[in-house]
Amino acid sequence: MKKLYLILIAIFTISFANAQWQIANNSLANVMIKSIVIKNTYIFAGTYGGGVSLTTNKGNTWSTMNTGLTNWDVTSLALNGNSLFAGTDIGVFLSIDNGNSWTPLNNGIPAYTPILSLAISDTNIFAGTNGQGVFLSSNNGSSWTMVNSGLVNLNIITLATRGNTIFAGTLGSGVCRSIDNGNNWTLVNTGIPDTTVESLALKGDTIIAGAHGYGLYISTNNGNSWNAVNTGLSTTYFWIRAIAIKDNNIFVGFYQGDGVYLSNNNGASWNNINTGLTNSFIWTFAFDELNIYAGTGYGVWKRPISDFEGIEENILNNNISICPNPTSNNLTIETNINKETKLEITNLLGQTLYTSYIYSKATIDVSAFAKGIYILKLNTDKGIIVKKFVKE
Repeated sequence: MKKLYLILIAIFTISFANAQWQIANNSLANVMIKSIVIKNTYIFAGTYGGGVSLTTNKGNTWSTMNTGLTNWDVTSLALNGNSLFAGTDIGVFLSIDNGNSWTPLNNGIPAYTPILSLAISDTNIFAGTNGQGVFLSSNNGSSWTMVNSGLVNLNIITLATRGNTIFAGTLGSGVCRSIDNGNNWTLVNTGIPDTTVESLALKGDTIIAGAHGYGLYISTNNGNSWNAVNTGLSTTYFWIRAIAIKDNNIFVGFYQGDGVYLSNNNGASWNNINTGLTNSFIWTFAFDELNIYAGTGYGVWKRPISDFEGIEENILNNNISICPNPTSNNLTIETNINKETKLEITNLLGQTLYTSYIYSKATIDVSAFAKGIYILKLNTDKGIIVKKFVKE
């Protein structure tokens, strides 16, 4: 048993030391990753030149999923329940079997129209195109309708949705907004340059836009006005191709070698978080339960979300207490959930070290764990409770 503990301690120590960006590219084609979407344990990567690839083990191995996909230049992916949509250089494709087979779905979209962006809002699917504007499908892609009234630019680089409100980032004309599912569009550029907007992200009434050559802009009033928030950001190129929001943290990715920056104060200041990231041309982000994934110019990278300040304990955490924290031997967990609940402990790389079920209170022996930070999770019917603890 002592020998086993020594082996475990060695593994845990290595894992903790490697709490940084890790490459997740094994058997993935060495191509540009332009989109990543995640459904449970399925992580799909849309590549430019290699089609769609799938991993079910957090990027340890990948499989190519291109049967029926007649164009392998995939610019965007979107999930609508069990339907996976791929935007390509010749139109939209659909898979309903986790990428095992694909069918073209372009009824209403002109032949060979390049799709630059996809977005889902309830049962509506929006496709932003190169030169044809925006198309809407309300029947899972079976047919599409052009929705361009008032749209000042028909090259739609990026889309973001919130209910009936749709934002479109255009090539050279800034941001357009529709508040009626795309039926009518209005230019909303007060405070933001009339330039190419390559990335958009929404959180409540806050909209964040990456403006080519000018950096990052935030609107807190549904796009009516914008303010620059570039303190601490690299100004080398200001080509922000990816924006993602997780809890109180905003991640932005540059596509000219400046990598990833993080703000946990709504953009008031930014910090570079590129430790371990050797490919810093960023196209896209995605999150699973424990990790952030970055699609780069040459593959996929991942990093534990728990590395970053501001992503810690969610609003359910008043339902749990852990003590002592830090601990050297035993960790006592108490909850007021009053039902059997699954408990899981992982390291900062997302590797599961302990699982059990508890009812109200439990004491766990963590003496064999290496010194460091660990993540404790309770999977409740109202959400996942997350706590950190320190092993001394």
